[in-house]
Amino acid sequence: MLKNKLGVLTIASALLAGFAPPAFAQAAKMVGGAAMYPNRNIVQNAVNSKDHTTLVAAVKAAGLVDTLQSAGPFTVFAPTNRAFGALPAGTVETLVKPENKATLTKILTYHVVSGRYTAQDLEAMAKKGGGSASLKTVEGDSLTIQNGRNGKGVFVTDDKGGTARVTISNVMQSNGVIHVIDKVMMP
Repeated sequence: MLKNKLGVLTIASALLAGFAPPAFAQAAKMVGGAAMYPNRNIVQNAVNSKDHTTLVAAVKAAGLVDTLQSAGPFTVFAPTNRAFGALPAGTVETLVKPENKATLTKILTYHVVSGRYTAQDLEAMAKKGGGSASLKTVEGDSLTIQNGRNGKGVFVTDDKGGTARVTISNVMQSNGVIHVIDKVMMP
């Protein structure tokens, strides 16, 4: 009983001090009709989302499963099936072919940033940067983060000028955080 009270007090104290509770204390979020559990890693959760079957297939084709199951932490901007479907006809089918693995890997790792950045972190970075901030991706190029109107919401712009909206933020994982986006980013 005392152990339980201490755990609750620790979480309550952290909240009052302005810190987020540990991942285990956060509730699961629903993404693509499936609960995303904060005690599971990025791959363990993503495989259950009906909205991310294309992304999961692409991650498997690129050989990135082990990387995204590692300790990280990673921040993943995860395009939905609809976002992949908006690419020119045949693009996804071409990218997942073995001979295009390097290109697919480049595109997918462009959606991953080392570190755990919540939407609040991203909003604060953009505010501090006068409206935008740059994040270096695992691929090596940068994504530009901007705040939405009235400082609410997060938008991500790629090197080609394409902008995605974060539609579901702060999907906490044991090895990072996922932000669902409505467009595929291109390096």
